[in-house]
Amino acid sequence: METIELAGRAVNRIGYGAMQLEKVDRAAATSLLHRAIELGVNHIDTASFYGDAVVNEHLRAALAPYRDDLVIVSKVGARRVDAPVPLALAQQPHELRAQVHRDLTTLGLEQVAVVNLRRADQGPGLIASGNEIVPIDDQLAELIALRDEGLIGAIGLSNVSVSQIEHALPVGLVCVQNAYGLLDRTHEDELDLCAAHDIAWVPYFPLGSAFAQIPSPTEHPVVRRIAASHEVTPAAIALAWLLAHSNHIAPIPGTRSISHLEENLSATAVALTPEDLTALDALSRTS
Repeated sequence: METIELAGRAVNRIGYGAMQLEKVDRAAATSLLHRAIELGVNHIDTASFYGDAVVNEHLRAALAPYRDDLVIVSKVGARRVDAPVPLALAQQPHELRAQVHRDLTTLGLEQVAVVNLRRADQGPGLIASGNEIVPIDDQLAELIALRDEGLIGAIGLSNVSVSQIEHALPVGLVCVQNAYGLLDRTHEDELDLCAAHDIAWVPYFPLGSAFAQIPSPTEHPVVRRIAASHEVTPAAIALAWLLAHSNHIAPIPGTRSISHLEENLSATAVALTPEDLTALDALSRTS
């Protein structure tokens, strides 16, 4: 599997987004995580607000003590609440610090390798208003302090614009997480900026989501036709396109199914033809 640099370490290009593990029990989570490691996954994305730290606890139970080559990445900016919408924003600097400390405790780590600041200026998901709007400089200052204290190893951004990435470049960003995929290339300019500065582009929802603005590519007839020709799943084709599109892309597809995990990781063995790439490049969210 090809690798990309993340926080000074080489990680395999396809990682694992652990959010869906909040929906399974400890045994099922352990089985899936062990299989992911067996298949070469060494980049796992989590957050303390996934299942109110349940996902972090699954990771600790299954994988601690952690292998030296495993990069666990978390994000801050939200908190779990008991409400119909189970998330609320937590963007204030002191809230970011509290989330990092909760990550350290629930994951059983002395340092979180990378922490992404999840901004809330745009969708998908929660959008800040009123006193929830916090200057990005205040947030970055807190993350820099946490990095200086050795509690986090590196800083990334999530759900951000070109101008916000440019503003934060002096911090020494190692990655940017935005929604992005075969049918939704809204953030192509952000990807290009990251590639120009050798920053890892880590698309979340690479296979679509419940949000209407992030369509799934797996039902698209062109994707299904190409998948049939390669005898792989449409998901593998969508992920293989991401890997071919830019060598700075490191997707983190999530699943709670071992079979889907295996199908996703099979994308690394798919060799798309020039004809495949031309057809896939022509697709867009309106296709």
